[in-house]
Amino acid sequence: MQASALLIPPKLSLIKNWAKDDRPREKLILKGPDALSDSELLCILLGRNTPRKGVMDLARDILHSSQESLQTLGKYTVKDLTKLKLEGFGKAKACAVVAALELGRRRQAGLSSEKPVFKDTRVTARYFQSLLAEKPQEEFAILYLDQANGLLHHEIISKGGITATYVDPRLIFKNALREGAVSIIVCHNHPSGNLRPSQADKALTHRIKEGANYLDIKLLDHIIVSPSDYFSFAAEGLL
Repeated sequence: MQASALLIPPKLSLIKNWAKDDRPREKLILKGPDALSDSELLCILLGRNTPRKGVMDLARDILHSSQESLQTLGKYTVKDLTKLKLEGFGKAKACAVVAALELGRRRQAGLSSEKPVFKDTRVTARYFQSLLAEKPQEEFAILYLDQANGLLHHEIISKGGITATYVDPRLIFKNALREGAVSIIVCHNHPSGNLRPSQADKALTHRIKEGANYLDIKLLDHIIVSPSDYFSFAAEGLL
């Protein structure tokens, strides 16, 4: 009787077998991060190979699952990533990916120990885009500012569905008084990408402005963001 053949997995494309200049870590050290592809950067983040899959192949699979888009990958939660059911990609690696992308967002937003100052609509919109533009549902955020438009505190006070989120202006003013804010800037995202403000957006802006004036707090702007653009109530003369 003929012995059955052993099923041997194909040899992994181990990074240690690559030419030294092609290995992602060495390439990063020698040439800097700009020289690496998205998959190579992700490969460094993921770390080791799995028993059946090389880490570079795993990085490519993750990017492929997000349509080769870091913007799409940035929307994924740990739960979303683990649902991909990629071999060797469990919660620990998923947490590392989500954490790295969140660090990138915070860096882009300027959330550092140095207090950001908001005197320019374009700069403010970019800040909000880094926080909200990639979110799959509507979220409403507030910047509480001091006399020089420096950031005292920022927070997301409401999370909703794809087309709407509920905002209670009383919570905005309660927190503004707590922070000692002189002015505020509010923002929400439109996941659809359509930046035209709805009647509800206009009505909410009017309510916030009236309440802020009563408390001697100035509403500087209401900004709507998408990944590619923004709408400013102040710039459009709607405040």
